[in-house]
Amino acid sequence: NRDILIRLRVVYFGFALLGLAVVGRAFTIGVVERDKWLKEKKKEVLKFHKVEPSRGNIYAEDGSLLATSLPIYTVRLDFEVKRLQKIYPDSAALLVDGLHRVFPETSKADFRKSLDRAYKIKTHALVARNINYQKLAELRKLPILRQRAKAGMVLEQEERRVMPFRRLAYKTLGNIYDKGKKTGLEAFYDNYLKGVSGERLKQKMSGGVWKNVNNENEIEPEDGLDVLTSIDIQLQDVADAALRKQLTANKAERGTVVVMEVKTGRVKAMCNLSRFGSDSANYTEESNLAVSSKWDPGSTFKLASVLALLDAGVADTADIVDTQGGKINLCDKVTIEDSHEGGYGRISLANAFAQSSNVGIIKAVLRGFSKQPVKFIEQLKKFHLDAKSGIDLTEELAPTLYYPGHEKWSCLSLPSLAMGYEILITPMQLLTFFNAVANNGTMVRPHLVREVQRNGQLVKRFDPVVIDSAICSFAAAQKAKALMKRVVNGGTAKKLRNPLYQIAGKTGTVKKKQKIKVNGKWDDKISYRASFAGFFPFDDPKYSCIVVIENPTQKGIYGAEVAAPVFKDIADQIYAREAGMHKKPQITRSDKDASFTDAGAGVSTDYQTILKKTGIAATVPAGEWTRLKNNGTVMRALPQKVTSTQMPDLTGMGLRDALYLLENMGLSVKVNGKGKVRNQSLAPGVTIIPGAQIIIDLT
Repeated sequence: NRDILIRLRVVYFGFALLGLAVVGRAFTIGVVERDKWLKEKKKEVLKFHKVEPSRGNIYAEDGSLLATSLPIYTVRLDFEVKRLQKIYPDSAALLVDGLHRVFPETSKADFRKSLDRAYKIKTHALVARNINYQKLAELRKLPILRQRAKAGMVLEQEERRVMPFRRLAYKTLGNIYDKGKKTGLEAFYDNYLKGVSGERLKQKMSGGVWKNVNNENEIEPEDGLDVLTSIDIQLQDVADAALRKQLTANKAERGTVVVMEVKTGRVKAMCNLSRFGSDSANYTEESNLAVSSKWDPGSTFKLASVLALLDAGVADTADIVDTQGGKINLCDKVTIEDSHEGGYGRISLANAFAQSSNVGIIKAVLRGFSKQPVKFIEQLKKFHLDAKSGIDLTEELAPTLYYPGHEKWSCLSLPSLAMGYEILITPMQLLTFFNAVANNGTMVRPHLVREVQRNGQLVKRFDPVVIDSAICSFAAAQKAKALMKRVVNGGTAKKLRNPLYQIAGKTGTVKKKQKIKVNGKWDDKISYRASFAGFFPFDDPKYSCIVVIENPTQKGIYGAEVAAPVFKDIADQIYAREAGMHKKPQITRSDKDASFTDAGAGVSTDYQTILKKTGIAATVPAGEWTRLKNNGTVMRALPQKVTSTQMPDLTGMGLRDALYLLENMGLSVKVNGKGKVRNQSLAPGVTIIPGAQIIIDLT
């Protein structure tokens, strides 16, 4: 019994000591080491990780892919997998050779060192980071890694945003990695594009590597929606090339172009180019100048000044203004001059606008609004020139416009505003105003996105939005449009005049003076900003466009010299490809004898053979092409005039001859019907623009 009691006491005291140890340890963990274990708790072994969805694509109007996400992979080998542990010692050399062949930038020695270390401590070995699917496919072909799971190959997949057209419309599309924030369309439509994240359970392994617990996601991600824009990728390319050409020729600092549909406000092209490097001829899209840069608009703003006069009823286009020899003194402080030395004398308001007379426009605005400058500002507000355009881009800045009574308003403010100074506005906002005038006073919101889709199916449509159905009276808008037509037909932009279609618009040139320090001394630096804004064709406006070029240093400084040629290049390309803008053909017959009718036109040598074999008496004239005419008894062979610059009369030609002729002229041909040419969409005699489309009807 005594032995039993001793044993019981030993057991009792043993359990007592164990209990004290447990309590002591609990106290140590709960109190003494509390902070330490709280930190350790955060280092969870099992954790749900986000599974990012595939971001939606952005498409051009024709379905061309503008932005998409491609998968990239990080590859590791998990030496906790028993099969890999088993085969590695005998297959190490073969595996290293294969990895080096796929990734030659990493030496065999480095691969062997990394794999041996992971094998020894049974952990993960990094094979490669950020590889594309093609590299992954090569990796999977290696004998040891063909059965990925059994071979211990672990993949981590991410996505990288890519733009198939590279820098084309780069800042308009935007970036999801731009200084830690999204920009452009990527930012504005992020809620549609980003999708919904899923979840996957992972286990933390040695070395801080997380390994998937299951083969499938616990919550599947929902991929983002696709965005269909109004961007015409061909027109975007044309605008980029035209702007780049002019920036390079004039060694300018930067420039922007926007092309928009008049009726809908859909933006068809938006190009922003800045010089990369101080002396470089290389231009790239660094910022969206069209919406994120505010500038003095200069003389392009004179459209707002004159429209304010017309709409308020305080002036008319026929009113006479005295340009006073081309100079006017303002507030006994500043003398403003016209670019035309000596001025224009006494001219109409219409002519002052067409010639962009500073003096003429200033005098007209002072005469109409000097006693009530607030009324002038109210007119500008009525034109929405104090507000954002509302375009679907997050970067748009608001205009800066001062009011009478503001500390920066002075005696010079009203005349300065009249000629486009003392207001800061983005090119997009100014174009929205011009577009409203072209649209007879109806202002539509500019926008870049037409639809949101899922797998090609419509989810949401963005229809055109009318900001204001009448920013001015219809009569005032008609007069303003006629004034812009006059600018091109006989004013500062007469170089834009052409026989095919009518452009209307306004030139602008801003002179800037700023202090710069050169060799330790302050000096005045003069720079210029050239612009042109307008629309076409005049009779049925379809497109509006603005061009702004900053600091040209070669060949010219004025809007007509620097910016207008870019506008013309773009307009010509649009006209060339849109047959609906072409005038209806008016075919006239050169043969005055009404009794003779066309028997067709073709190659002269072919007609010589035909006439000879048929015994018809007719002499084929010299030249490559001949037109036959007859009155039933007499056949005439007349020369068919064909030049490389003018559209010929195709009536009566066979399809083969017509195609040969037109395609050699660089035209795109669309054919309707069979037989000989009965009608043509480009009239005989019109000037040919290479690349234009012509429709020929056969019968």
